[in-house]
Amino acid sequence: MKTAADDSLSPILRIDFPHDNRLGRGKMELLEHIRETGSISAAGRAMDMSYRRAWLLVSDMNAMFKEPVVSSQRGGQKGGGAAVTPFGEDLLARFRHMELTLRVALAEDLTWLRANQSPDGNGKD
Repeated sequence: MKTAADDSLSPILRIDFPHDNRLGRGKMELLEHIRETGSISAAGRAMDMSYRRAWLLVSDMNAMFKEPVVSSQRGGQKGGGAAVTPFGEDLLARFRHMELTLRVALAEDLTWLRANQSPDGNGKD
């Protein structure tokens, strides 16, 4: 069942860095799941992605910045684990702030777009 919220328009923030590096909502969601679960594999499962894919995204993020975004520990007696670093927490907070800034800045334009969108939303009657 579709709700009024499903009909809202929302901008999507993606930051393109040099050398084909990107930072977007998927990586930020992965960080949030790592923070919640303490595990890269559990975070990946929560997003229906393989451990390898999740690990590669974490590795990409760690390589993009001067400081690591996620620290991990290999399995052992206590098992492995992962944690979002203080820098990663700052990154996540700043990204979420940028998303909010984008939504606020574009609110009037998004309202205009929604008001002028065709009734079925796909441009066809």
